[in-house]
Amino acid sequence: MTKTSGLSGNQKRKMKTASRLYAVQALFQMEHSSQTVDVVCAEFLNHRFGADIDDATLQEGDVDLFQDIVRHAVNYQAPIDQMTDRGLVAKWPLGRIDPTLRSMFRAAGAELMKLDTPAKVVIAEYVDLTAAFYPDGKESKFANAVLDHMARDARPDDFQA
Repeated sequence: MTKTSGLSGNQKRKMKTASRLYAVQALFQMEHSSQTVDVVCAEFLNHRFGADIDDATLQEGDVDLFQDIVRHAVNYQAPIDQMTDRGLVAKWPLGRIDPTLRSMFRAAGAELMKLDTPAKVVIAEYVDLTAAFYPDGKESKFANAVLDHMARDARPDDFQA
């Protein structure tokens, strides 16, 4: 678990992106297990951040960002889900959305509601993650539309001309 001080801007960005990916995975895991946020966070910090798996080393992550996203997504899940529902089409309530996308929206919602990350950065990061999870699908366009709506809902001042 590397601290971000003394690292280049590019390395810090990679660590933040990795933390967002790990947060989505952690939220997905929590939804499909009975594990608590503390257990899942500890597992990710001890066994995923920078781990060596099958001749590959996983990216280190920004520990604070990862924990903030996961904990805020859990603690503020109801308002985040309500904000997501407002961005979805009436025929597609959050419960019908793919669990990976649901985890993605919750992680992004946590950043939009509780962290200082600029809204456009949140949208771009999570659209890119969606494209990585679904390389052959239209999910990234769908995610972009929902995330844009969520961002305008949570941070209308970020979109003033």
